[in-house]
Amino acid sequence: MNSFGRSFRVTSFGESHGKALGVVIDGCPPGIPISAGDIQPFLDRRRPGKSPLESQRKEPDRVEILSGTFGGKTTGAPIALVVENRDVREEDYRELGEIFRPGHADFTYQAKYGIRDHRGGGRSSGRETVARVAAGAVAAKILAGKGIKITGRILEIHGKRDPEAMEREIEKARDEGDSVGGIAEVLVSGCPAGLGDPVFGKLDALLAHALMGIGAVKGVEIGEGFAAARMKGSKHNDAMTRSGFATNHAGGILGGISTGQEIVARIAVKPTPSIAKTQRTIDRRGKEVSVSIRGRHDPCIVPRILPVAEAMVALVIVDAMLEQAKYLDMSGEGTDAAG
Repeated sequence: MNSFGRSFRVTSFGESHGKALGVVIDGCPPGIPISAGDIQPFLDRRRPGKSPLESQRKEPDRVEILSGTFGGKTTGAPIALVVENRDVREEDYRELGEIFRPGHADFTYQAKYGIRDHRGGGRSSGRETVARVAAGAVAAKILAGKGIKITGRILEIHGKRDPEAMEREIEKARDEGDSVGGIAEVLVSGCPAGLGDPVFGKLDALLAHALMGIGAVKGVEIGEGFAAARMKGSKHNDAMTRSGFATNHAGGILGGISTGQEIVARIAVKPTPSIAKTQRTIDRRGKEVSVSIRGRHDPCIVPRILPVAEAMVALVIVDAMLEQAKYLDMSGEGTDAAG
């Protein structure tokens, strides 16, 4: 399960402290102008060390395009993107090879595979999202050519909605050796009606799958989401007029298919599990031990998860457009939806 998508397929590779991370994109239409300069701004938003409130790991995260382009445009061949790891500190994790860190995938990876890379979490590390953001940048370039824009914003941090209060919550958690989570929102504007498939290929289900696939995400809602459970149908239903929908409680998706309105998705992000506070856990022999996580970690992952969430949404929308193009071609209508 290292690949994602149906027509626009991405396969990521690499670990937190390996030589590099990267992604192979298969199914990208030819003729799309793309360069490292188009991808780099997305990676710059995700990279660590930009402020005192982020992990101080110093990674330039410079992307290199290895294949799939010629003369500055995609050829239709697989696109390989790679980002080297430069600032690894394996010594920070030397003592964790025998211990399962609370809130991490250490225990579950060991249970599934019988082996794990404990350096920074290996494959389960949030650093794996470098590959997702790189692929999402390519998807975003395709969407931009179709007038579709994806933007993200932070709604709250540890229950606080004022930007200054959010920052104070992160600073307080950092100073206490703890961490906090929050809620973020991703919006898709300019998306045409008709994307997504009924039953098992619903667009909202695909978005939920994509967003829940981000390691720190523990909840996803579309439109009113959980608030819909406290509304009446007369309030939640989006009335239709000659000029369009009067409201958008559905979040731009009905019956699993886009309505042409703005698509609204929100994610609940858990507190970063790597904290300096002493916690109880067990080692590989089942012995109870205490652990305090050293190393360079984000006291709040929400700000840096925004470009990751945007990337995953971009991948879903591009994939849905290509699937729709195939459907229309088969029906005899014809389209250049993602070309």
